[in-house]
Amino acid sequence: MKTSLLAAVAFVVGAHPADLPARAKLPPSGMSRSSVEPSPNAWVNARQVYLWSDGTVYHAYTQPGMITDIALQAGEGLIAVAAGDTARWVIGDTSSGSGEDKRTHVLVKPFSAGLATNLVITTDRRTYHLLLTSRPSAGMSALSWNYPLDELVAVKTAQAAAEAAKPVAAGMGVEQLYFGYVITGDTPTWRPVRAFDDGRQAFIEFPASIGVDEAPPLFLIGADGAAELVNYRMKGRFYVVDRIFAVAELRLGTKKQQVVRIARGGEGRVRR
Repeated sequence: MKTSLLAAVAFVVGAHPADLPARAKLPPSGMSRSSVEPSPNAWVNARQVYLWSDGTVYHAYTQPGMITDIALQAGEGLIAVAAGDTARWVIGDTSSGSGEDKRTHVLVKPFSAGLATNLVITTDRRTYHLLLTSRPSAGMSALSWNYPLDELVAVKTAQAAAEAAKPVAAGMGVEQLYFGYVITGDTPTWRPVRAFDDGRQAFIEFPASIGVDEAPPLFLIGADGAAELVNYRMKGRFYVVDRIFAVAELRLGTKKQQVVRIARGGEGRVRR
């Protein structure tokens, strides 16, 4: 173990690297290559924060007379804890917080220095593998993990929710919108609630079930009655068409096709 790492660990427990015995400065023989060691740059107060990676073995240094707190992810449910040596280690669990913030803590304490064993923690989300080593001093008070994949999913989910909450015709006053579209034809569960445009784009609003039902393709109907596909995109429960059309149809199915017709006409502009 590097001196800088010893300094970081020793600082947390009030010891100095020079005070540690030689065997405490290195993990047990044959184990250092297979486990992730504490990083001097990953201390948050008295807690070492590891970066989560599935299948990785994380090294936790302990010492007699001191409990090391292994904190799991908030909301994560504990299934089981198993250790290779249960005769010379005290291992238990507790929890803090409540609801979505409830957090499980696995607590470990060795009977003496110079011990080593492995610990496997299974939860409803993942499996943790740890290497536990005991030494006379400079034990870790607590450790936990950052979960980059979970954080990325949370960010994307929040971004998607924020995007869905934006008005589909953002920046347009209601007096600038034209609602003179007539919807006729079949009445499937996905039949649009209404259609309108802002003079540049047309918007077709569907019921909330469009997220469950199969979305129908949109065709523009020409003066000769011919149908052609048009470019559009889905935003929330709206189809956004980057042009104004006179007549369009939503068609779904082959043998018994469902057809809903959307026609622009009449005085549909909102007046004050």
